[in-house]
Amino acid sequence: MTFGIFRLHVLFFARLQRLLASWLPGLATRAIFASVLLLYFLNSAMTKVGAGVEGLIHPSVGAYAQILPGMMEQVGYNISRIPFFPYGLIVVAGMWAEFLLPVLIVLGLFIRLASFGFTVFICVMTYVDLTGHHVGAVAIGAFFDRAPDAPIADQRLLWLFPLIYLTIYRAGAFSIDRVLARRFIERMQPW
Repeated sequence: MTFGIFRLHVLFFARLQRLLASWLPGLATRAIFASVLLLYFLNSAMTKVGAGVEGLIHPSVGAYAQILPGMMEQVGYNISRIPFFPYGLIVVAGMWAEFLLPVLIVLGLFIRLASFGFTVFICVMTYVDLTGHHVGAVAIGAFFDRAPDAPIADQRLLWLFPLIYLTIYRAGAFSIDRVLARRFIERMQPW
């Protein structure tokens, strides 16, 4: 009797996994990312855009203060005293990464590169928060501390898991990557 129940359990979930594995995990991961983080990061990126159309290549003073807080203090919040290369370029790249990478992830386009890039972005963001913005111990939190609400340790760990998943396992069947891969394979000529 026990063996029969175990066998049904194994067969049922093996079949369920075969039915869902090619599309549900990647789609669900991207949907969760979109519902939790997409607007958060797009709104954050908007705070970095400078005035007018050229603000897309000339970030705001706030962008420099968010990304290079120590340097901004040293120059009295005068961005004209910060050399474009490499520091201004870092700020522009950070602003554009915050716009583009979340959108690419939700669309499932260049998913592995976008997810890996955004993983690096969040790690750099965390480093800047810890060293440049000097966030306190309450914001940093700790793992295994019974409190799941620390913005750094707890939230960022939960942010990173879907990105790591997508970097390793891809976006799934419902993604632009899958459509492009099919077209690429169809166009390949056998030798």
